[in-house]
Amino acid sequence: MSSASQQLPSDAEAPDEAIDGEEARPWWAALVASQSIWIGLILVGLIIAFSILRPASFVSVANGRNIATDAAVLLVLAVGQTFVIITAGIDLSVGAVLVFSGVLATRGMSAVGGNGWGTILVGLAIALGCGLGWGLINGFLVAKAKIGALIATLGTFGMALGLAQVVTGGVDQSDVPSKLVNTIGNGRLFGEIPWLVVIAFVVALVFGVLLAATRFGRHTFAVGSNEEATRRAGISVDRQLLKVYALAGALSGLAGFLSVARFATTTIAGHATDNLQSITAVVIGGTSLFGGIGSILGSVFGVFIPAVLQNGFVITGVQPFWQQVAVGAVLIAAVYLDQLRRRRRQ
Repeated sequence: MSSASQQLPSDAEAPDEAIDGEEARPWWAALVASQSIWIGLILVGLIIAFSILRPASFVSVANGRNIATDAAVLLVLAVGQTFVIITAGIDLSVGAVLVFSGVLATRGMSAVGGNGWGTILVGLAIALGCGLGWGLINGFLVAKAKIGALIATLGTFGMALGLAQVVTGGVDQSDVPSKLVNTIGNGRLFGEIPWLVVIAFVVALVFGVLLAATRFGRHTFAVGSNEEATRRAGISVDRQLLKVYALAGALSGLAGFLSVARFATTTIAGHATDNLQSITAVVIGGTSLFGGIGSILGSVFGVFIPAVLQNGFVITGVQPFWQQVAVGAVLIAAVYLDQLRRRRRQ
């Protein structure tokens, strides 16, 4: 939703209707927030630029498929991270929770044995359960123990990654059912669209609507916009934070399962920067680090901007290291523009 519709009254008698105010904006308008449109235009501009420079290589179904597949797992992480950052929090543990969930899911599927959907569903349940558990721990530390989100999730980052290495001895686990790899990991819907991409976009759509059109979403914005007014309006801020961090954890678990499906191994050392990449994508997508403003659509654009940059640089012969420079510059610009927007509001 827009910042105006999400800003709560500062007085102690702020009614719940001020938070749920359905007359403010229709949910579909909140789903496509104004800041998301500008980020989307930047993404379109990048696509047009690379299409002009290398039309034969960049503009192809195969290349588009590669970009989307590379971004799929990060998109699932970014969706959960969006909810957290909208509450003015942060979750540094998502990459480690991804690894931990993938490791235990792989171990669970190996213990069950077989190559059927029953075994795969067991692995999915374990991954989601592990992610949810770490999310609840994060939520408890932030909401109940009153530990800052940065420190709390930095601590669980180390714990989750360390336990994953203890379980595996630091060695990647590759006993993954081939059916999982051949269907979800490498399979395609209608022979064209990777299932990984389908799942990631379904997650983005479902939780985009949840954020824009439900009371849970409105309360998430409310906590980030004015925590004290939200509490005085009769809403349990602690419970909302617990739910938000639990959601981010569960989505990290799902991302871990999808990563195992894609690579057919746990790739323990391959997710060291996933937390920073997810935060970068969310902030580039227009979600404010100060809370109260953001959208899932913006995060989708924020995930694809670095992916398109890296792919385009490789195709045009530019050193891919410039992608980090470009993304860093865009990130700084996004935060600076957010600060200007907040000053104008104040």
